[in-house]
Amino acid sequence: MGDAGLTALRNLLSEPRLGDGQARVPLGHRGADETLGGGLPKGALHEVFARDSSHGGAATGFAAGLGLRLGEGKPLLWIRQDFSALEFGELHAAGLVELGLDPDSVILVRAANAGQVLRAAADGLACAALGAVIAEIPAEPKILDLVASRRLAFAAAQRNVTAILVRLAAEPDASAAETRWAVRAARSSNDDENNEWGAPMFEAELIRNRHGRTGSWVMEWNSDDGIFREPNQAAHSGGLAAASADRPVQPWRIRHTG
Repeated sequence: MGDAGLTALRNLLSEPRLGDGQARVPLGHRGADETLGGGLPKGALHEVFARDSSHGGAATGFAAGLGLRLGEGKPLLWIRQDFSALEFGELHAAGLVELGLDPDSVILVRAANAGQVLRAAADGLACAALGAVIAEIPAEPKILDLVASRRLAFAAAQRNVTAILVRLAAEPDASAAETRWAVRAARSSNDDENNEWGAPMFEAELIRNRHGRTGSWVMEWNSDDGIFREPNQAAHSGGLAAASADRPVQPWRIRHTG
């Protein structure tokens, strides 16, 4: 093996020791933060999976909330494949505003394929001026393997820029991610008196936590304060709601076009 091969091997094996004194950012939801040991680690790789194809918007919105929390006021780099808008809906500035994100702070990059998404994500993670890099990769491309996820995790730790990988129409596989979430939209209460949308609600299951326990919760997003919280409704005060075969798909607050 040549010098270049040995260098590449050392880089892959020297995976950062995430969790050893690493800064954690609380999400705001008491149960989730307790399970996470105080919050999500910064400068790490986190994965968000849609529970099924009809909940891609929920996974995208949940990832946006994580990016806002972990970005701590810095710009977000959001990378999508060209066909994502046709399959899963387009990002919309008005929808980002409803979530509490300033569209001017979101840098949207389009890539032709998964390989370009990964390269753009690695470049973004090298920029300490960014708060987080959100990369959407639909389906299950071969290029997104354990080695690729280790590279992302290492790059995130090097500059303390959080990486959030959004997986749509995909199943979990081997990964170096610090946490992995499976998300679907939950029923939201609305303000009938003022005819307003209710707050975004998620059924979020933490299915992987490299340094702690897992769990599942109903989490409400507070766009005014930029935090997740426990829902106020008594019906949602417990753990993950049971799946219902006849439950209608609830509208997500990010508006899609195209």
